[in-house]
Amino acid sequence: MTATLTERQVVPPPERDTVSKPRWEYPAVAALLIGTAIAYLWNLSVNGWANSFYAAAVQAGSVSWKAFFFGSSDAANSITVDKTPLSLWPMEISVRIFGLHSWSMLLPQALIGVASVALLWATVRRVFGAHAGLLAGLALAVTPVAALMFRFNNPDALLVLLMIAATWAMTRAVEDGRWRWLLYTGLFIGLGFLTKQLQVLLVVPALALTYLVAGPPKLGKRIAQLFAAGAAMIAGAAWWVLIAEFWPVDDRPYFGGSQHNSILELTFGYNGLGRLNGDETGSVGPGGELPAGGNGMWGTTGITRMFEPQQGGQIAWLIPAALVLMVAALVLRGKAARTDQRRAGLMLWGGWLLVTGLVFSFMKGIFHQYYTIALAPAIAALVGIGAVMLWQEREKRWVRVALALALGVTIATAWMLLSRSSSFQPWLRWTVATVGVVVTLALLVRLPRKVEIAAASAAVLIGLAGPIAYTVDTLGTGHEGPIPSAGPNVRGGFGFGGGRHGGGGGPWQNGGTAPGQNGGMRGQNGTAPGQNGGMPGMNGGMHSGGARNGSGMPGGEMGGGAGNFMMASKPSAKVTALLSANGDQFTWVAATIGSNSAAGFQLATQLPVMPVGGFNGSDPSPTLEQFQRYVTDGDIHYFIGGGGMGDGGEGRMGGSNRSGSHSSEITKWVQEHYTAQEVDGVTLYDLTAPKPA
Repeated sequence: MTATLTERQVVPPPERDTVSKPRWEYPAVAALLIGTAIAYLWNLSVNGWANSFYAAAVQAGSVSWKAFFFGSSDAANSITVDKTPLSLWPMEISVRIFGLHSWSMLLPQALIGVASVALLWATVRRVFGAHAGLLAGLALAVTPVAALMFRFNNPDALLVLLMIAATWAMTRAVEDGRWRWLLYTGLFIGLGFLTKQLQVLLVVPALALTYLVAGPPKLGKRIAQLFAAGAAMIAGAAWWVLIAEFWPVDDRPYFGGSQHNSILELTFGYNGLGRLNGDETGSVGPGGELPAGGNGMWGTTGITRMFEPQQGGQIAWLIPAALVLMVAALVLRGKAARTDQRRAGLMLWGGWLLVTGLVFSFMKGIFHQYYTIALAPAIAALVGIGAVMLWQEREKRWVRVALALALGVTIATAWMLLSRSSSFQPWLRWTVATVGVVVTLALLVRLPRKVEIAAASAAVLIGLAGPIAYTVDTLGTGHEGPIPSAGPNVRGGFGFGGGRHGGGGGPWQNGGTAPGQNGGMRGQNGTAPGQNGGMPGMNGGMHSGGARNGSGMPGGEMGGGAGNFMMASKPSAKVTALLSANGDQFTWVAATIGSNSAAGFQLATQLPVMPVGGFNGSDPSPTLEQFQRYVTDGDIHYFIGGGGMGDGGEGRMGGSNRSGSHSSEITKWVQEHYTAQEVDGVTLYDLTAPKPA
């Protein structure tokens, strides 16, 4: 009893001024959440199937519970997507309820976005008050990459919600030191693993360090509680991993993205350390092995990476302000007690931003611009927290200077980013600059209260003007493909496979170029020479230019109706009817190289199509012997040529993926033993009718 009382005594009382409930707060929160819901749900189907790779898996999981559990690409369970399956489950349940179409698939993603804004508001508000919570929620809602990915079917939407949930639980743990909050924190991280594997661990250092420093109990108990949180994290992920690993191999799908049919290999290889060092067996190509500042297939590494054209417009708008405000707010709490909740909150969100931002900046493997959504909650929280904390102390001269500096660097960042798309609302950057300078100067001096409030409101509006404009553009434009990009076209942006409907994208979105040096790609002679290995060209190679036919790739040059490893097939009605005929008599109505090529045919027919070799066509699934056995048993009706990586469907990238030979062997065997027929530009081989001996 005495120990319990002593433990409670070290918990500081809540700061009542920060947790009061002003009458305007809940109406304002309702307006924020309703506005976010309307924005994210409006015209939701404009994105079509979004990432067809995941859309096909959603279709499969909506008709097969085994495909649901494993995250299979097809309902016949030949191979899984290259991620753990939790992010697919809400979409698959929605499709089971409402039927298969774009809206039903993307509805859960939009609702996850609204929930993320609400949970961020609640978490920040709990310690820092109503104003900070609302500003943080608003900043997240209008972050361009968030508006994109909360309307897309990639795993990142659910990952972000679970990361915020872990931070919410840790915020509660720092308040009272109860075991249950540590267990919840670990559980949410474990579920994050089942969403996108090791990426969720980027927030763990901030969570652990914050509680180790600021948790209310004594040090020994804090350490024990962190171990308990680690156990909960393992339990939250291990239940699925153990079932998947010990399920009989012959009765489950192949684990896509691995080279030896192992979810652990996928976790620590292709989706793990390979992302950091660039050594990703089974990838679409070499990631880098680059020094800082090097330039490879996935862009430039280094401390400025988040501000490069590929990422800048997605996330960089408020990064400088978040850093300035975080440092200034920490100075304000410099002499606070160890268990000070405000300083703990700054450590928590600041650690999230710094660790994740640095990893993203220097990782040498596959990196896509939409990954930056993982930074959005931390940036939004720090902006809301820091702005309000400094505003409350604005009578201090250095605090006013810090506020002015935060706004000044935001204006400079907006000018830089908006200048990269000079044809997009050209008046906006001048307005931001002109009004921003005036407001910045106003923040430096003490003014009458009403004028100060007007200046603060103008600062918020002008600071968010750029992200809001990009978000509005994103909401009104359809995006399809595996690498979507928010906002208008920018010079030098990389939008490989991330098309905007109606043009403007291209393999190097926004008119960027891809010189064949420093690891770049060229469309000459069907090859892609580069410092770190090249990418074989597809039907003549890839080149810069505007997207046509809404595909994100030059029309008619990147696989046509059969698709390719980056863009989904788009079968005609005649091809769809041919595949669907007597489809229920076959395990797979067709097989083709690569998941994206298979996806379009599967979504059109709503029948299983085997993606030979998985996403890149490089996974050893199935082997030639297995494929021959399927054909002999009458399991596959057609083989569709022209998919995969080009070059005969080998599925290899500059020789980096030795297992791609399985795809090329299957293609060669089919070509030798079956007769090709052309239907609306798609090459089909009827596997029930071999050539005469």
